[in-house]
Amino acid sequence: MRTSHTLLLRLIHDPGYDLSKARIEYLDRGAPGEISLVKGDEIIRLESGIMEIRSDLKTKSIPIHRIRRISYQGEPLWEKRDVENFGAKEKTAKANS
Repeated sequence: MRTSHTLLLRLIHDPGYDLSKARIEYLDRGAPGEISLVKGDEIIRLESGIMEIRSDLKTKSIPIHRIRRISYQGEPLWEKRDVENFGAKEKTAKANS
């Protein structure tokens, strides 16, 4: 299974991709809907646990675990599983059997 970090590294370094066409959604407490969006070309640096982005004339560090979705040209490439609800459908189905 590909991780968000691995996918971002590929989008950054693979000449077959244009990073400006990538969109990254991340958990941002206090933002409307608690989700913010950043364009790929706003990524300044990517480390093992942190994505650093340009934000209103300053830099902002986003923990990698807060990334919720990565899309490219409008098509989703990666989405974080909902850990809280993982398996909830299966549990509900078994309970209703």
